This record gives sequence, structure tokens and C-alpha cells, in this order.
Amino acid sequence: MPGDRNGAEAETETDTDLTETHVVTVFLRNGGDVLLLRRSDAVGSYSGRWGAVAGHADGDPQAAAREEIREETGLDPETETTLVRWGDPFEVVDRDLGKRWVVHASLFDCQSRAIEPNEETTEYEWAPPTAILRRETVPELWTSYERVRPTPEAVAADRDHGSAYISLRALEVLRDEAALAVEGGDGDGNGDGDGNSDSDGKATSTWTALEAVARELLEARPSMAVVTNRVDRAVHAASESADPAALERTAHEGINRATAADADAAALAADRFPDSVATLSRSGTVAAAVERADPVVILVAESRPGREGVGTAERFAETTDATLTLTTDAALADRLAATGVEALVVGADTVLPDGQVVNKVGTRGAALAAANEGVDCYVVAASEKIAPAGADDAVDREERDPAEVYDGDADLRVANPTFDVTPAESVDAVVTERGVLDTDGIGAVAEEHRELGEWRR
Repeated sequence: MPGDRNGAEAETETDTDLTETHVVTVFLRNGGDVLLLRRSDAVGSYSGRWGAVAGHADGDPQAAAREEIREETGLDPETETTLVRWGDPFEVVDRDLGKRWVVHASLFDCQSRAIEPNEETTEYEWAPPTAILRRETVPELWTSYERVRPTPEAVAADRDHGSAYISLRALEVLRDEAALAVEGGDGDGNGDGDGNSDSDGKATSTWTALEAVARELLEARPSMAVVTNRVDRAVHAASESADPAALERTAHEGINRATAADADAAALAADRFPDSVATLSRSGTVAAAVERADPVVILVAESRPGREGVGTAERFAETTDATLTLTTDAALADRLAATGVEALVVGADTVLPDGQVVNKVGTRGAALAAANEGVDCYVVAASEKIAPAGADDAVDREERDPAEVYDGDADLRVANPTFDVTPAESVDAVVTERGVLDTDGIGAVAEEHRELGEWRR
């Protein structure tokens, strides 16, 4: 298959002369890139080829994966990486080596790109995983990535991460699918914008299939404007040429732009923060802003039912010297009054064109309580979280499992929304990478986002 160029076969063998060996292939991801390692002569096989973190899996593949992370990168797998997904194992036969490899693939998010490779690596690079398709790699490295890479289904099912993170995964899906179309011969692969391939009909069919993937991503999380806007921007930029190579490029650029926007929004917001702040839920942009501001006091609401705020509090305990308090959602209003917190800082899953803010349930109550106590409320988010003008103004609150609230036998309804809506007048500032946006500024960005969605109409 593309990118392997090794002569090994991905198939099930029954030959008794083949030695079965279980191995782990571990992809470390930072932003939209994964860590690729070039194997040295110190390894027993495939020296000189590119691979991921890898090694023998004797007994427990999960334990082996974490140990290989430690040995090959110097990272602590428990504190510096987070498991994303285990893939189903598969077999690769290499008759030249007399091996039947049983590959256990996994994907971990990684906080840092600063690694210390061991003697098994001659060079390394953080690169888009699509680079696998264009390099001489260990056998079936792309197949390993296929087992763990983002999919529209994974985007739809993710209830553990914020919308900015999920939008990056959506862009990764677009990038990967476009690259497969290019390498499979369905695009011209040169990015020159002419959209030609073996036939105009084949090129049109390929582009239609990629548009279908984009639409599936839009339908996966309709409550998250940032997913819509970032997918729309990538497709809009490539739609004139209808070239898969152009879409691969614009999706990759979108990942880099998104990462920079979140960082810039955090930096601008941090300059406004006082010495005591409160927050809730889990927003990477808000967390980065709080850490940069280095406040003396931090109050965090636990954010039921998912309790994402607990992880946020644990993060602050490791990264700041603040006096830190974790409280219940119900007690947040009381704690705002009692502790003298000067600002409530929250993220946004979506900012509506009229300035209302859709965010993790509990945000509305916290903002209203803050207003009552004379505490400023700041929303920190990239501008691509502003919903397109003219979009359906119905808010999908994404109802969660009712059993999280009540699993008894009484005849009652359960409301367990993921999101609520905070009135614009309860927000003192919406801080983005473009600066602080007032209602007119939000409306102008919303109109810009409406135009990006023209490809769908």
C-alpha cells in the first residue's frame, strides 16, 4: 500500500515456519503532527526506514507501549502523554525475515515536542501523518495509523474534549482523506489547481466524495460552530480547483492556523486577568490563558455531570502556584461571593451572532452569579467559534445519558444537557485572537463565516 514500499504482506498466514511476534506501534501526536522516527542500525529489523515509537509486546501491549514511549523519547507516559485510542491488532507477514508480526497500534496525545531519542533512532521529525504515505517506512505503517486515526464517527462521539480540540480532529479527517485521494491516483497530486486526473468524471467523483466527508463532519457536531467554520474554511479554499491536493494543503494550514489562534487568544486574554479568577469545565484556551496570567487565587467548578473541571483543577495544581479551590457547581455562586474572586473566565463552544454564548452547562448560572456579585465575566475563544450569520439559531444542547442523573423507576423526565446559553449582556468581554469583539465585531465575523459555507449551497 502507499508509503510502505517494503514488500511485506498484510495478510493472515498459517505457515508453520513463520515466527509470530507481537509488537506495538505507538503514534505520539502534538497538534496535528505525529512523531516519526528513522530507525538506526541498532534495531534488529528495517534499519533506515521511518516508523513510530515501536517495540516488542511481551505479554501486555499496553504496558509495552508506555515503556517504549519512555525508552525511545524520554517522555513520562503517565504525566506527559494521554491515551487517545487503541487499535484492533492486525497481522503483517514478512517471509524474508520469517516473521508474522502481530501489530498493536495506539495513539497518544503528547504535551511537548521536546524528546530525547535513544540509540535506536538516527533522526526524528514531527510531521503530518500523511507523510507516511510518501516515505519508505516499516511494513504497513499507514495501516497502523488507520487503526487509530480520527474519523467522523470519533468526532461525533467525543464527549471528553472541548470544541477546539474536536475541530482539529475534524481537520485531520479531511487532510487524511484528501491525501489518500491524492496518493490513490484520484487527484493530480500537484496542487496546481487544475483538478485534472485520468478523467474529468473521476476527478469530479473524487471531489464529491471528499465533500461528503466534510458534510459528515459538519453533521457530527452541529452545536460546535468551530467545527463548522474550520471545515468550511478548508473546503471553501480548495473548492474552486476541486483538487484533493489543494484540500490536503488547506486542511493542514487550517490545523496550524487553529493552533496559533487559540494561543493568541489565550495571550490576549491573560493580559486582562486579575490576580483571582474562577472558571469551569475544560477549555485548553482558557487554561493556557490562566497559566500565562499566573493568578494568586483560582476557583474551579467541577462541571457535572462529566466533571471536566476536576481535570482542569489538577492541571492548575501542577502548572501554577496559585491557592487553588475545587468546588461543586451548586456552590460556585457562594464561593464567588465568599472568596473575593475578581473575574470569571470561561470558554465557548459557540458564540452566536448576537453575542450569546453556548458553553458547558453551568456557564449561564456562573455568569449570572458573577454579574450579581460585580465580578467580570470574560469569554476566551478563537474567533472561529462564532457561528455563521443566518445559520439555524436553534441550539443543540446535546442531551447526555439520562442515567447520569437518574436511573430509578419513577415516571419523570430527565434533562441532562451538555450545553447551556449565556445571555450576551452577562458577558463583559469576548476575547479572541483578533482582540476583544463587541456585538458589531461578532456580527462581522459571523458574516465572514456565512460566506465560507457557500460551497454547501
